[in-house]
Amino acid sequence: MINSLFSIVVGTGSYLPTQIVRNKDFLNNSFYDSAGQKLNSSNEKSINDLEKITDIRERRFVTDELVASDIGFFAAKDALKSSGIDKESLDYIIVAHNFGDVSATNKRSDFVPSLASRIKHRLEIENPNSIAYDISFGCPGWLQAVIQADYYLKSGDAKKVLVIGTETLSRVSDPHDRDSMIYADGAGAIILEAKSSPKAEGILCHSTRSDTFSHGKLLRMEQSYKKDFGGNEIFLKMDGRKLYSYALKTTPQAIKSCIEKAGLSLHDIKKVLLHQANGKMDKAILTRLYDLYNIEDIPKNVMPMTIAWLGNSSVATLPTLFDLLLKGKLENHELNKGDAVVFASIGAGMNINSLIYKMP
Repeated sequence: MINSLFSIVVGTGSYLPTQIVRNKDFLNNSFYDSAGQKLNSSNEKSINDLEKITDIRERRFVTDELVASDIGFFAAKDALKSSGIDKESLDYIIVAHNFGDVSATNKRSDFVPSLASRIKHRLEIENPNSIAYDISFGCPGWLQAVIQADYYLKSGDAKKVLVIGTETLSRVSDPHDRDSMIYADGAGAIILEAKSSPKAEGILCHSTRSDTFSHGKLLRMEQSYKKDFGGNEIFLKMDGRKLYSYALKTTPQAIKSCIEKAGLSLHDIKKVLLHQANGKMDKAILTRLYDLYNIEDIPKNVMPMTIAWLGNSSVATLPTLFDLLLKGKLENHELNKGDAVVFASIGAGMNINSLIYKMP
């Protein structure tokens, strides 16, 4: 049998911010609706309702001295350490984010130079042929960067690629919008290496879709709901109900199509790793996925979740989840040789992507 090139994960890393923000920490916030009217319901009710819907009890925020490129650097160092490879051997460094570096004192997005360039500099990589660039693709950005890396590796154009997802949503969320309680900060990274194998392993296939015409503004940037807050600052906003409906309609089918593209069935999938956006939504997506296969009994522990204690950190949720899973830090969850994993993410754009990975 002729050997083929496959993209294999040889290292993972993550950074979980040290500042833990619990739901009770929002009790003194003043919340407004999109029309600028102060909410009639108590903060306690708003917080309890959000926890029931999202499963979020706490989340992590970066401390004031850190920005997205800092924590992306920490995750990258962790991944390099776990891989044991020479950092100078990296052909590409791809960093997924959506807001650049946003400081605690200046809420403007800073993209120049790119976060990938900043992280490469912090890593002290001298190799000029180690190409560093950013990707902005909403919450699915990290997974899309992995898809790009797979193309480089399977084409023979690259041998090793570092892919980072880093975000500080706490810096772009409106404290007067209840949805701000969903958002969190974090960073995760993986290193992929091209390896020759006679059998299919590593990244088997992937797929992506963008529904910009009809759903392009479900997530967007606008001024605060509190009319006299923030001056000219703009904050992350979403149409939660429409986004929820869109996700349930499209994501399960996108995952099913990817599984079929790999020549597998849902019974072959050991773990379903979904972007940690909303606990209730992720569970509904999983249920609908199994419904597509007419399977009533969903296997126990098939979908590891971190949103209850890490919140929604956008591009960082999937690489952080994967790192914790591979390093045995998620109770009742493990992966072994030959296990197939499906990744899927949905976010601003609206964009959806999915990827199948088989443990080598």
